[in-house]
Amino acid sequence: MDQKTRLIRALKGERTDRRPFICPGGMMTMTVTEVMEMEGVFWPEAHVDPVKMALLAIAANRRSGVENTGAPFCMTVEAEAMGSTVDLGSKHIEPRITAYAMKSVEDFDALSSIDLAAGRARACVEAMSILKQNAPDTPVIANLSGPVSVASSLVDAIPYYKSLLNNKKAAHRLNAFVVENLKAFGDAMLQAGADIVCIADPSASGDILSRKSFEEFSLPYLNELSDHFRSGFGAPSIVHICGDVRNFGDALSQISAEAISVDTIVGITKLKEMAKGKVTMGNVSTYLLEKGEPGDVMKSGARCLSKGVDILAPACGISPRTPVANILSLSLAAAKDYE
Repeated sequence: MDQKTRLIRALKGERTDRRPFICPGGMMTMTVTEVMEMEGVFWPEAHVDPVKMALLAIAANRRSGVENTGAPFCMTVEAEAMGSTVDLGSKHIEPRITAYAMKSVEDFDALSSIDLAAGRARACVEAMSILKQNAPDTPVIANLSGPVSVASSLVDAIPYYKSLLNNKKAAHRLNAFVVENLKAFGDAMLQAGADIVCIADPSASGDILSRKSFEEFSLPYLNELSDHFRSGFGAPSIVHICGDVRNFGDALSQISAEAISVDTIVGITKLKEMAKGKVTMGNVSTYLLEKGEPGDVMKSGARCLSKGVDILAPACGISPRTPVANILSLSLAAAKDYE
């Protein structure tokens, strides 16, 4: 079974020869510095050049055993395209927001819609086409930053989160604007060749949002995205949320995406209880991946598989300093999973 067939069947809840091991991209980037050095292609150039972007995604697949390709390699493309300022970082440091587009949650005139024919958005779309052409048996994942995470990258997080309580109309208006732009960006990547969409919304964490706020300001927008990509392209979705989401309870099962990915603080057994009927993904410690030994990483992956996870993956975004040997050890854990 090739990697693309395996992952898509797993996302549909269908039987596979074994469970896949992926690192989608976006905030859960699969590209580490060691892969860059092996390939001779580096950040930040690969954040803006579609050919270099695709080369690194394919190199991660072939050199570290990650069973997918994907782009972009960060969470700043959408916010930058809508008006925020970004520092692209270095080969060791991911891009970051340095200035917000909006001065307040009501400063809508400061926002721009994503121009899919310009900048890094265009580079990501072009990279999808290159990936589809050059790695046809490998699943291509279009990565989007989630609605709450993009909104809190357009305006300072503190006034944004306060608006969820005291200026709900403005918060909903901002979230709705973000979602329309995410639909357009996701559509373009799917049209160019992506097979799957991964929506990472770490700022919608249960460490920040109550269940009530999650159900009002995150859940409907996440579902709007997943439903849109499914109805328009037949594309399955993965939703990743960081931190402790146990206070969300069974609200996770209301997420319409096919798969749910969470951080290590929520064990696989608990995730399966909270997200009944959903494909589960995760959740090997990214600290262990960076600092541990390959044997220990492999054991951690095997434990996740023994708990019944459907897709093996890191629990969150991996450090660029993560050794390739440790990533390969998760690939080996997955390879030993033949039923």
